[in-house]
Amino acid sequence: RNAASYKRNWGVDIVGVRLVSSGHMLEFRYRVLDSTKAMDVNDKKATAYLIDEKSGARLTVPVMEKIGQLRQTDLPKNDQTYWMIFANEGKIVKRGDKVDLSIGKFHCDGLIVD
Repeated sequence: RNAASYKRNWGVDIVGVRLVSSGHMLEFRYRVLDSTKAMDVNDKKATAYLIDEKSGARLTVPVMEKIGQLRQTDLPKNDQTYWMIFANEGKIVKRGDKVDLSIGKFHCDGLIVD
């Protein structure tokens, strides 16, 4: 329902959220439509959270010692799909659950986990 707003205001199309790594992690994907507007979504200085609507748990992007954050932070390019991974310790979030995403000023509510 907010898809038009995300496209218009932030220059991104939300592809979705899905369980990966046997449910121990979640992957958020989005496609950049307007690289200038999408700069805030790709900002590596902005902390990203995935918030479980049921429990209120805040899932964060893991930071690996040699790799860094498990998210793409390249300068956004039009028609490119980007991803970020969130740790799902204890498998709190399950398929079908609703989550909210927060990256700095960018907020996306009611995403259903696939």
